[in-house]
Amino acid sequence: MSLFDEDLFRKGLEQRKGTLGAEYVEKNLAAADEFTRPFQEAMTAWCWGFGWGDEVIDPKTRSMMNLAMLGALGKMHEWEIHCKGALNNGVSKEEIRAIVHVVGIYCGVPQSLECFRVARRVLEEAGEL
Repeated sequence: MSLFDEDLFRKGLEQRKGTLGAEYVEKNLAAADEFTRPFQEAMTAWCWGFGWGDEVIDPKTRSMMNLAMLGALGKMHEWEIHCKGALNNGVSKEEIRAIVHVVGIYCGVPQSLECFRVARRVLEEAGEL
C-alpha cells in the first residue's frame, strides 16, 4: 500500500463499509487478486477516504449525488450498489424516486426507466415496496 496514505485507506474503508455494508466490502477485498488488489486499495483510499472522508457533505447527500451522477452516466451496476448504500445512508424511496425523475429530465426517459427498474429491485429486496 505504498502508493497511497494508510490513514486515508483506513478512513475510506470505514466509509465504504458504512455505506455499502461490511459484508459486501470484505467480500470484494477478499476477491481481489494480485491483478485487481492495487485498484481496490487505491479506490478505497481515493474515492472513500478522500472523496467521502470529510464532513463537508453528509453521507445521505453524497449518496443522493452519486445516484444522480451514476444514473446520468448509465452505470447501472454501480447505480444498484449505490442505491443499496443510499438506503443505508437514510435516503427514502420517495427521495430515490425524485432523483430518478431528475435523471429523466436531464438524461432522458429511457435512462430514468433503467433507474426505476433497478430501484424497484433494490427496494423490493430491502422490503421498501
